[in-house]
Amino acid sequence: MSFNKPAALAMALAAGALLAPAAAEAQGRLNLYCSVQEDWCQLMQTEFEKATGVKVAMTRKSSGETYAQVKAEKDNPRGDVWWGGTGDPHLQAAEENLTMPYESPRQKELQDWAVAQWKTGKQRTIGVYSGALGFGYNSELLAKKNLPEPKCWADLIKPAYKGEVQVANPHSSGTSYTMVATLVQLLGENAAFDYLKKLNVNVNQYTKSGAAPIVAAGRGETLIGIVFMHDAITQAVRNFPIKTVAPCEGTGYEIGSMSIIAGARNLESAKKFYDWALSPEAQALGARAESFQLPSNKSTPTPPQAPKFADIKLINYDFQKFGSSEERKRLLSKFDSEIKVSN
Repeated sequence: MSFNKPAALAMALAAGALLAPAAAEAQGRLNLYCSVQEDWCQLMQTEFEKATGVKVAMTRKSSGETYAQVKAEKDNPRGDVWWGGTGDPHLQAAEENLTMPYESPRQKELQDWAVAQWKTGKQRTIGVYSGALGFGYNSELLAKKNLPEPKCWADLIKPAYKGEVQVANPHSSGTSYTMVATLVQLLGENAAFDYLKKLNVNVNQYTKSGAAPIVAAGRGETLIGIVFMHDAITQAVRNFPIKTVAPCEGTGYEIGSMSIIAGARNLESAKKFYDWALSPEAQALGARAESFQLPSNKSTPTPPQAPKFADIKLINYDFQKFGSSEERKRLLSKFDSEIKVSN
């Protein structure tokens, strides 16, 4: 059989030309699961696409919902990166091998608490921001109802606030799970669940999203919303009559986290996003989206509107214990059995 070298070369080049776009397409896409507020998610999507040319398909859900989705898809992963949301469900996903180990070259630029999250999660998740738990209230509605100013966790269970409080469901919301875990650490488990039963009397709605209660408070649909303090500040910055409260007894905090999903189809794009999301430029996007957390990169300016951690009585939140699969499942099961959510 004769072998025509020029013809063979031409055929090989043609085949390569056909394969190249497919390969480029595979490396040029990212499926992003995002668990912060929609504005910030969209900004992260847009700016990463601009910076890298990678096409991003973004899905926004609360952290509890995203954890459930990643777990449901473990045999056929559809997401590549899970960015944002409270660290506890990220740690649970790490423990269950739903996410994969990765060490970014930017790790040396990060705050100690961000790297500690990476170590606790066996290198499968890392801190991208931090925020303190608290609540906010509508000051105009408070004056109209002639009610006292709430300053402490203990105030929220007083009869005066019956039907005036909103909080998210801890199954769907990392914010609300942080509240449950905070109260357990602050009061002891028995006292914490007694508190939650009393709080339940005053709750008018358990929302799906952690930030939804303070949005409702800003609109005058509820008086008080239990949220991370930065979410309350966002509403105040947007000219809603919201006052932010750091509870007088003390409070917990989150380490908002990021993880690469095990079996990611677009692994190189996932690593590229991971590294980019730890950069000062990417972390500064939070303030542009009016989200005022404490960024994990030491070179990222802390927004002046962000809560001052030095002025807040923070508990020594046990991320390892309350981020464990066993403890989260146990507390959520106990919440279901003891707190009769009516809506």
